[in-house]
Parts: sequence; structure tokens; C-alpha cells
Amino acid sequence: MRGLEWRFSPVELVRAWPADRRLAALVSAESESEWSRWSILAAPAEEVALGGQEALDWLGSRRFSQHATAGPPFVGGWIGHFEYELGGAIEPAVGLVGAGRRSVWLRCPGAYVFDHSAQRWMVVGDGAALPGIDELEAAAHAARRRHGGALEVGPMRSRTRREEYERAVARAVELIHAGDVFQVNLSHELAAEFSGSHRELFVRAHAATAPWFGALLESEAAGGAVMSLSPELFLDVDMAQQKLITRPIKGTRPARAGAEAELLASAKDAAELAMIVDLMRNDLGRIAEPGAVRVDRGFEVEQHGGANQYAKSGVLHGVATVSAKLREGATLEDIVKATFPAGSITGAPKVRAMQIINELEERRRGVYTGAIGFLSDHGAARLSVAIRTATIAGKFVHGRFDEMTGELRYPVGAGIVAESEPAREYEETMHKARTFLRVVRAESDACVVERT
Repeated sequence: MRGLEWRFSPVELVRAWPADRRLAALVSAESESEWSRWSILAAPAEEVALGGQEALDWLGSRRFSQHATAGPPFVGGWIGHFEYELGGAIEPAVGLVGAGRRSVWLRCPGAYVFDHSAQRWMVVGDGAALPGIDELEAAAHAARRRHGGALEVGPMRSRTRREEYERAVARAVELIHAGDVFQVNLSHELAAEFSGSHRELFVRAHAATAPWFGALLESEAAGGAVMSLSPELFLDVDMAQQKLITRPIKGTRPARAGAEAELLASAKDAAELAMIVDLMRNDLGRIAEPGAVRVDRGFEVEQHGGANQYAKSGVLHGVATVSAKLREGATLEDIVKATFPAGSITGAPKVRAMQIINELEERRRGVYTGAIGFLSDHGAARLSVAIRTATIAGKFVHGRFDEMTGELRYPVGAGIVAESEPAREYEETMHKARTFLRVVRAESDACVVERT
């Protein structure tokens, strides 16, 4: 590990990244939280694309040094994602559409890592695998003098008619009243034609949302780029200490006067979060030592996001923290099989909720509501829940990795409970998309939301 005297931010390094090198970036926002302390940028040396059971077998074959360190959580390893449909390999009874599709992981022998707490850059792992320090420094200074890459986004349209989504919500409410399930998360997908710099789109969207778990992954095997602006931690794993943490989110309010008290007083939000906490406790219990699952915090309010040209002051989330001591011999494969996908984006009970999602959505979710993050060679792993996540499916232009043509996809969803009203749930999904749509609209006055 070696320190650097750089004086620019991780998003500036995204803009400066060489066009002829792929980028795997996990970019946190500036905040005082320990969870957003680190940003990681790397140049993948290879990539693997894995089907359902193949992904689980690959996980089971990972070996780690399990050497505890007080330094950065990533010292070289893998950066990538698991698609939501991996759940079909874990639980075949769900019958997921396209359960054999791919999850993609990028081998990153070294990385540039930024410590937001100390405001300090460092090189970890094999620095020879990275773009040159002098080259990046010069490019980052040059990027400050220009606006960034150009991009064009066509009209943004939902693949689902509003009445179709509301009909699905009404059916989910019927099943909840019938006792089939307590909660179901239902989504629909917005899509538009895209061309230009996806890196620039990520930089602008990151500025608009200030995500604790931002990510930009470029992969030929995945057929394009993945960008995530997630606020939610799925799993934080320390194999050396045999410790596991998850932090589910339920309940969101615009950050304004009185909103924190409103969120804390909301019986509905508290009940939903408690339901997911119970689900996650059960999941962690499958791979924990007996009696070693704890609810460290049952319901606390956190502020995410901040002031910028697109969003005024961010949002407040209701968050719980659940931890566990892993049983002796537990592997990453065991952990993922016990917990994936996150209960906060399925509903409860998980298997029945996933069956209903499969029935009512009738499409693959792909990366959306899967997991994105890193597996470090020294036994640490961190995965976020892939919400507020867009993909660009297409091709890289002229052999450059900083420019694409293809289709931009941005799914949005809502948690359906017994009291849900179909029209209000649809409006909630569009409210959740609002900040991202504002970024997109800045590039296209024709950007509207309608059925294709």
C-alpha cells in the first residue's frame, strides 16, 4: 500500500480514466458515515460471466488470506454484481424468469482507493495493473477545465402501462389479504435510447444523489455498463473476524423540517422495517453461531444525499442494523445462499413474495435488486442492494470504453402492503425516479414518461 498526493475527488478520477481502459468503480459520497468512507477505482484484468449455479460454485471456490487489516477494505480482488435471478438457483421453487442468466465479476489485481475520512488516496495491490499515476493526474487536472463527455438520451418510457402496474398492485393486495404474503415489492422499468458518455451520466447522477454505495462497472461480457446509486448495504463481511452485518432500509421522506419526527412516528414504516429485520435475522441465523444474531439498531433515521443542482437536500431513510457471528467454516457461498436476494426488495415471506413478483412482473430484473460490490483477496466483502440502478445495454463505440450506444434502463419499485392504494403506489415509483429523471432531462427536453 502506498499513499498518493492527489488532490482530486473520485468522480474526477472517473472523468479522467483512460478511454482505452475499462473501469470498475465503487464510488461513495462524501459523508460522515463509516459506510461511505471508501471509494475504489480499478482497471479489470479479466472478467467472468456466470449462470445461476455456476455463480454459486464460483463463490464456493474463492479462497482468502483472511488476514485482518486496519487499512482499506479492498486490497485487490473482484468487483462485480449478482443478478436478482441468482435467487432462482438458490431456491428453484421460485421459478424465476431467466434464472440461468449472468452475473459478472471483474478481476482487479490492484486499485486506487480513496479514504474520504482522511481525504487521502492510496494504491493497493498490484499497481502495475493500473493506469499510470502521472497520466491520471494530468487527465484529472484537464478534466477540471472541461464540462465532461457529451451524451444524448431519448424519451424515457415505461415498459408497463400505468393501468397494468396498478392492476398488479391490486392483485398483490388481494394476495396479502388472503394471507399468502405480508408484503411484496413490485417494479416496472423505464427505458430510453442512449448514446455518448455513460461515465459523464454517472458523474452527474452521482452528484445529484450522493449515494453511499455508488458503482460504475464496464463489462463486455455483461453487454454494456451498470451504474448504481444505492443507499442500502446488503452485506458487509469480514471473514477474518467471522463477522457479518446487514442494514435494511424501509421508509423514506424528503429531508425537510419535521420529516425526521414524521418518519420516527410512522407506524407503517416501523412495521415494514421490523418485518424485514425479522426476515434478515432468520436468514443470518442459517449461517451464524447459535444465538449470535443481534439487532444492533432497530430503527434509526439517516440522511442521504445533499444540496446540488438537481436535489435540494436529499432524503431521510429508516434504517436498521443487524449483525451476526459466522459459524466456523462458513463460506461466501454459504452466506449468499442464506441471504440472497435482500428481503427489503422482495417482501416477506421471501420465497412466496418472489413467486408473486415472478408472476406479476413477467420479466427479468437482471442487476436491479441484485447485489453490487467487491470480494477482496484478504477476506473482506461488501455488497450493496442494487436499487436506484441503471444499465446501458449496447456496445462500446470505436473500441473506446468511455462511450456507448444502446438502451438505458432504469427500473423503479414500491413495497406493497395491505393498505396500499394502486394509484399512490405507482406515483411513489415515479417519485423515486424523479432525481434520476431530472439528470436525464438535463440532456433531453423530450424526456417524458409514457408507455411504448
